[in-house]
Amino acid sequence: MFDADLKDIQGNSVSLKKEIQEKDKFYVLSFWATWCAPCLNELDSINDVYQDWKKELNVEVVAISTDDSRTISRVKPLINGKGWDFTVFLDTNNDLKRKLGFQSVPYLVIVKNGEIVYTQNGYTPNSEVLLLKRMKKL
Repeated sequence: MFDADLKDIQGNSVSLKKEIQEKDKFYVLSFWATWCAPCLNELDSINDVYQDWKKELNVEVVAISTDDSRTISRVKPLINGKGWDFTVFLDTNNDLKRKLGFQSVPYLVIVKNGEIVYTQNGYTPNSEVLLLKRMKKL
């Protein structure tokens, strides 16, 4: 399911399956695009609490851009400007998006031990607080 053709922001091929295999670790996969204001709000909010999350849980956030060839050039400057403290991968062909079967961003998936344990479509302010509570219960 997580075997898709992704790239890092330097353009190197990445195996997401290998990146998210640590046992008992939460992986928060946040799908976003540069043109999506709610996506940017969600990632900014997660970035604000990310260090706190890491103090409480074994967690890693991976932001996966779904920008296509028309907007992909905006990703790296945006990331540099935001100063996000998490890994960013590119799903320019939308391979992973198709495999997971969602239509719109923001879309968030929490993975633990290779299994999807939670999904969230859309963003509402303060949802990062609820995400932490959910992960603590899992």
